[in-house]
Amino acid sequence: MRTLCYCDMSTDGCRTGGAAFRHTLLFFDVSPEQMLCRWLCLLSLSLLFLFWLGLFVTRGPLPATKGSSLWGYRRISPDRTGQFLETHCNHCALVSSSGQMLGAGTADEIDQTECVIRMNNAPTRGFEEDVGSRTDVRVVSHTSVPLLVKNERYYFKQSANTTYVIWGPEKNMKQDGKGVTFNALLKLATKYLKAKIYMVTRDKIQYCDNVFQNETGLNRMKTGAFLSTGFFSMILAMDMCDSISVYGMIDDNYCNRAHHRVVPYHYYEQKKISECKMYTFHQNKKLAGHRYITEKAIYAKWATRHKIQFKHPAWRL
Repeated sequence: MRTLCYCDMSTDGCRTGGAAFRHTLLFFDVSPEQMLCRWLCLLSLSLLFLFWLGLFVTRGPLPATKGSSLWGYRRISPDRTGQFLETHCNHCALVSSSGQMLGAGTADEIDQTECVIRMNNAPTRGFEEDVGSRTDVRVVSHTSVPLLVKNERYYFKQSANTTYVIWGPEKNMKQDGKGVTFNALLKLATKYLKAKIYMVTRDKIQYCDNVFQNETGLNRMKTGAFLSTGFFSMILAMDMCDSISVYGMIDDNYCNRAHHRVVPYHYYEQKKISECKMYTFHQNKKLAGHRYITEKAIYAKWATRHKIQFKHPAWRL
């Protein structure tokens, strides 16, 4: 006689032959048919969970809804309350620090966008015609925090309306008195009480590592790679914005084209290394290298699933 079984989420096991069994899975005094049925239930549920987890990682972060908190971005404040970032924008301009911005003439277009995101210490003064003048959010690497401290009155007093999101390795962001970067940020938050300074949490850093590995099949740490500020900026933009216009970012094949434009790595450091030389150097660096080119290929994939548009230069997806 054939024994039928199916999973019942309201019980601890399966139902067989139409009769409910409420024994827990820890009981072993069951028939082979019942035990097999229960194992099949567990396997089915495990596969469903793994499938859901895969969808969550590969699709990237979902845009926040209005009034919602963004997990993974915790405020640094003297009272250590540490509330999460609450920002939602219908449309964001993510402005690259690339030399591609020189001569772009996109000031009005950028400044008219609801939210403008910049990276590290990229200045606007002197470059307003190309990069605009507004900055709503600034994503900053732990290595660039000293540059902000050096000009702290400008960044945290004159630009008090800007939200700063700082990322860095756990050793630098520890809150036990040993995190060098965290200590510097806490000092600024204590001195400038109106400053909106947030840190990317350890869980969010790990999430970004998982996204990179899921998209590339490569373990970031084992391959000696560091995620770039651009990567964290793109993740944040996808978290908080319904649609994104990215300015000045090249695609992963740009440097291989015969007549590509040679520009400085940063628009505000025109006498230093060129963008493509910097990208090639880091792509092939065995340790502590940013995989800029690989990251651009990831962004191209994301742009097929999210409302992301690349400008100056435009991308052919």
